[in-house]
Amino acid sequence: MIPRVLTVAGSDSGGGAGVQADLKTMLALGVHGMSVITAVTAQNSLGVQGAWELPVEAVRAQYRSVVDDIGVQAVKTGMLASAELVEAVAELISGTDAPAVVDPVGVSKHGDPLLAASALDSVRDRLLPVATVATPNLDEVTQLTGLRVESEGDLRRAAAAVLEYGPRWVLIKGGHLSGDAVDLLTDGSREQWLRGPRHDNRHTHGTGCTLASAVASELAKGLSVPEAVTRAKEYVTGAIAAGFALGAGIGPVDHGWRFRSPQ
Repeated sequence: MIPRVLTVAGSDSGGGAGVQADLKTMLALGVHGMSVITAVTAQNSLGVQGAWELPVEAVRAQYRSVVDDIGVQAVKTGMLASAELVEAVAELISGTDAPAVVDPVGVSKHGDPLLAASALDSVRDRLLPVATVATPNLDEVTQLTGLRVESEGDLRRAAAAVLEYGPRWVLIKGGHLSGDAVDLLTDGSREQWLRGPRHDNRHTHGTGCTLASAVASELAKGLSVPEAVTRAKEYVTGAIAAGFALGAGIGPVDHGWRFRSPQ
């Protein structure tokens, strides 16, 4: 059977991030993607013009519909919007026998808030403890822990702070630092530093969603966390390099970069 991966996230009408990016990533990596929509956004290359979260009962019904009939080999979470949704999704994941990749989405690429401030405690206390891998970027590390990461040397301290909330592994994404794109994966005892070239390309919308979905896709194939993260990093590095202009603002990474014919 084709491995099956479920994304629990918001919809991006511009197609660069959110559920749309997740499903494109899953297709590119050879797994069957399924979705639970948590919120609908009016979003384009310039930013988020509006967001409307779905009722908890609608999110729970979507999840149960997929998991109870089709089954999943991995779950990925993105935009969860409110404390009520965070807690409901955490409960659902805790009852599912599959690895969970938690992308603790707080703000969009353009700085638009995607998580209510009142939901942060629920992310810390309910969602992170059920995560197989948490994938915060540096802004999300600050939101969750209060720590500011200003250099590569701060990544280990940031990882330790996030691990305090209970995920089995944490992947601190250092893409906002200068120099090479350096990420740190650790479970508190083992460390893996992942380095990639920094591409001079402003079209990086959807990077976080894409990376987390790639990790979930590789975990669904049966890979270990370090193996899955290594492959996901390779995929997203190529997607960033191939990011393209779309609209008048920041374009998306190219989820189908491996399928493009050389020009």
